[in-house]
Amino acid sequence: MAIRVESYAGYRGEQEPHAFWLGARRLEVLEIVDRWIGPEQRWFKARADDGDLYILRYDEIPDVWELAAFTRSDRI
Repeated sequence: MAIRVESYAGYRGEQEPHAFWLGARRLEVLEIVDRWIGPEQRWFKARADDGDLYILRYDEIPDVWELAAFTRSDRI
C-alpha cells in the first residue's frame, strides 16, 4: 500500500522515515527498531506513536514509500 512519508537524510545521507500518513491519520516514528537494504530498496521496522510496529519500504528509483506490513501492539 503506497503511503506518504515525511523523511530526512539519516547519518549516512540515506532517507529515513520521521512520520507517515495512513489516510488522514499522521503517525510519528518514535523508534526505528530494525533496518535492512536491498539493491534498490530500503526497509524499516518502525514503532509509531500509536505503539504499533510497521514495516515501511522505500523504493529509491521511483522515490516511493509503501507500507509492507503491520503488527498491532498488545495494549489494553
